[in-house]
Amino acid sequence: MNKSAVIAICIALLLPLTGYFLMKGLSNKNIHPPRHFIYDTVITKKEKGKMVNDTIWHKIPDFNLTNQLGQQVSWDDMEGKVVVADFFFTSCPTICPRLTTNMKRLQESIHNSERVGNREAGFVQFLSFSVDPERDSVAALKKWADRFQINPNNWWLLTGDKKEIYDLSLNHMKLGLVDGEGIDSNFLHTDYFVLIDRNRNIRGYYHGLDTAEVLKLSSDIIFLNLEKDPKRRSFFEGKLEIMAIAMLLAILGAFLLIYFLRKGKPARPVN
Repeated sequence: MNKSAVIAICIALLLPLTGYFLMKGLSNKNIHPPRHFIYDTVITKKEKGKMVNDTIWHKIPDFNLTNQLGQQVSWDDMEGKVVVADFFFTSCPTICPRLTTNMKRLQESIHNSERVGNREAGFVQFLSFSVDPERDSVAALKKWADRFQINPNNWWLLTGDKKEIYDLSLNHMKLGLVDGEGIDSNFLHTDYFVLIDRNRNIRGYYHGLDTAEVLKLSSDIIFLNLEKDPKRRSFFEGKLEIMAIAMLLAILGAFLLIYFLRKGKPARPVN
């Protein structure tokens, strides 16, 4: 076998190895999505001979409320979506108009990957819960939505049972603890936006009146949209090593076959 053939074999063997380490590096790329916040319990279990902790993160319960279009909606209508929630009331003269303005800017800043046509971000849903549902009828919510030109396709203003709304905000989103300002449990008034992932786990709290925090929320929404679902295994998971070895053996076998076939050929007669 001549020198050129040896070099060719070495290159052929190095290529799949390089591809393997590149794919492995990309699959383990150090991306830091927003952290989880509230957990229910921690379970210790044995996995592959080692004791590991498995955190059960708190899941926001389902609800049944009415949006500004008069539609009954629940979490089932947002399955697979990242959710941003806030709490307001339409007669609020102070922070609520500013919160809604910033939520609208947030909604308009996030698009899908389409360059032309409908660029609406279907992977995110915005929710604004009324903390004064007795006065915030569907008509009042519709008037507020028209005032701020809210797109109802992925932003709902919600009214309904006050106990259900306050249970969501205080007992499940824990806004009374997060705000730290002694929130009145009888009338919630906070400027926080709450980020919730596809599994209904809380992933962040952001001051809705702070431009820098709203900008951070915008990027965190994108991170969550790109985040892998831990319940779904990648096609390549646990297969990269096997694929690399198989490719190496196939290439090596091909070159060995060519080598022995050439070696077995009778030498050409010398004229």
